[in-house]
Amino acid sequence: MQNLSTALSRIQPSRTNAMTDRAIELRAQGRDIISLSVGEPDFPTPDHVKQAAKDALDANDTRYTAVVGTAALRDAAALHFRRDLGLVVDPANVIVSAGGKQAIFLALCATLDPGDEVLVPSPWWVSYPEIVRFAGGTVVDLPTTAEGGFRLSATQLEAAITPATRWLLLNSPGNPTGATYPAEELRALGEVLRRHPRVLVLSDDIYAPLRYTPGTHATLAVECPDLADRILTVSGVSKSHAMTGFRIGVSAGPAWLVGAMGKLQSHASGNPCSISQAAAVAAFTGPQEFLADWRERFRVRRDLCVDAVRAIPGLSTPVPDGAFYLMIDAAPLMPRFGDDEALALHLLEHGVAVVAASAFGGRDGFRISFAADDARLTEAFHRIAKALT
Repeated sequence: MQNLSTALSRIQPSRTNAMTDRAIELRAQGRDIISLSVGEPDFPTPDHVKQAAKDALDANDTRYTAVVGTAALRDAAALHFRRDLGLVVDPANVIVSAGGKQAIFLALCATLDPGDEVLVPSPWWVSYPEIVRFAGGTVVDLPTTAEGGFRLSATQLEAAITPATRWLLLNSPGNPTGATYPAEELRALGEVLRRHPRVLVLSDDIYAPLRYTPGTHATLAVECPDLADRILTVSGVSKSHAMTGFRIGVSAGPAWLVGAMGKLQSHASGNPCSISQAAAVAAFTGPQEFLADWRERFRVRRDLCVDAVRAIPGLSTPVPDGAFYLMIDAAPLMPRFGDDEALALHLLEHGVAVVAASAFGGRDGFRISFAADDARLTEAFHRIAKALT
């Protein structure tokens, strides 16, 4: 007899992971599958980061650390927030977690009660609504459009806030769209939030180093410093430094919230991996010059993929400002396939793994990751074109 919790029944497995797992299964059966479903840089982890992990092992740095992270990493994270986001934070207000996903889980589980509403612009990262539901909150979908840059407007935000609103989730640059909020739009959102002091904001800036537009990255806690006491800014090393397997996220926010997250983490997992923390210190404090090269290579891939999409009848996509995803519209093809899940499965049968837009709260399309080399991207779109012709 299965006795699963009510909380668990409210969520579904990650559909991005499910598609990646299916691609792995097909490869094991001998099928040639190009996976564009996973959001993971294909570059190797930088040598100085790997060396720091080796040095930590050689130094027997394998014991428990403070639950919220080592002092060295909290200092390094504060440096990262200041240098890369323009956000000045006290290391005491930084918490280290086993990836950015765990930080979001901790923050929402520590603050949501049944009936609390969380505003989530869609298309959204697949885990946002599932974490909200698991924590007992109610997801309020705020649909955005390609024509609007996949960004939430101040007018839309004002209309959505109710007395039950507890959180607004922002992701810039965004997964799955690559949408990036300029400073003036964040300030406009801030004007609305000032009128609603109960609303907290989770600003997910994990893709901040991967922007393709001129100027510096804008984040809400910098543009609206008077709201900083109710903003949690989430970042990490997974995307920027090709360290997805190290599972390190860093978050900065008000002391009361960071303390609550640490309280929950003390029972959920304890400290993040000590070796990974040492590697993350090197990532934040070591050489950063390679990031410009990676960013340019991603930009070239982005442009290659945008051109390839637009050359296929029935497909279209905006040009993303950041991250390494395209949200591709396939609405003209829906009479043929019925829905975007059927389209994604059709493409998988033709050797390309993508994720249906409906997995992200969208519709009639699919997301690809262009974190793959040029040759594989070119071959993938050759297969997609053949499958849809």
